[in-house]
Amino acid sequence: MTARIWHGWTTPGNADGYEALLKEEIFVGIQNRHIRGFRSIQLLRRDVGEEIEFVTIMLFDSLDAVREFAGKDYEVAVVLDRARALLSHFDERSQHYEIRAERGG
Repeated sequence: MTARIWHGWTTPGNADGYEALLKEEIFVGIQNRHIRGFRSIQLLRRDVGEEIEFVTIMLFDSLDAVREFAGKDYEVAVVLDRARALLSHFDERSQHYEIRAERGG
């Protein structure tokens, strides 16, 4: 299993709007693509001084599934124009990690 991790930052004034865009449109759009091997997406949020940081963690069965989502150069961040308008800055490239162990409670 592969985890795709990405960070974006916005102003406090844009944070709620960005979060709503992610949850109501972007995440739904990803689900509606029915990407074979896509498992889940998580959204994390925290205050970091004058900015709000967002982290997305997407889980895929394989790098082939990641490529189906992001394209041949799968590390390039997938950020829609509507999201870019709300972000101050963001990772241009996503990081990918092989999940080596997982345990439940």
